Amino acid sequence: MKPVILLSTAYLPPVQYLSKFLSGSILIENDENYIKQTYRNRCIIAGPNGLQTLVVPVKRGSFHKTHIRDIEIEQDLSWINNHLTTLRTAYQHSPFYEYYIDYLRPAFTEKTRFLLDLNTHLLEIILQLTGISARFSFTGKYYATVTKGEIWDYRETIHPKKVLDDPLFEPVPYHQVFDDRYPFQPNLSIIDLLFNEGPESLSILRKTKNKSLR
Repeated sequence: MKPVILLSTAYLPPVQYLSKFLSGSILIENDENYIKQTYRNRCIIAGPNGLQTLVVPVKRGSFHKTHIRDIEIEQDLSWINNHLTTLRTAYQHSPFYEYYIDYLRPAFTEKTRFLLDLNTHLLEIILQLTGISARFSFTGKYYATVTKGEIWDYRETIHPKKVLDDPLFEPVPYHQVFDDRYPFQPNLSIIDLLFNEGPESLSILRKTKNKSLR
């Protein structure tokens, strides 16, 4: 029986995050308090000058007291142009950029109010583009603790600032745009995999699952 996997919401999440949709039944936390400096409002891509972080600006306030579902996106739309321009600069020479960006661009131009809604819309598009048939649901309540063996809690394990042990994930190298300049950069945003590998993305995601747990 596949485990229940608990994830935070994430903006254009990393490969590790998407691999969880192949490993268990997905619950996305929508009742926690917002946490800064996480994948909740940022992603990491590979650009011509190395790794780049794209951050969705959110309205300032008492973040630690605000539920994630209530976090609003800053309505200065310059960040949208910045993200789309940065993606074009980084991936315009990748094999599948021109094809996939047309699916992603409308999610940005809708001027979504809440971060959770933007992340969810993009996630739904990514699941479709990768060919992952698994769906997800929201917690509807805050899970302060989880029962070991029943729920695998990845809300803080998948983190942009630190690499934590994950027995369900092993990075698998694939072609990247700037691999003539830099060694393989693991666990970037799923769009790095999509733009570079296209229809092969699902096969690569399947290979990231730790063989000892298959």
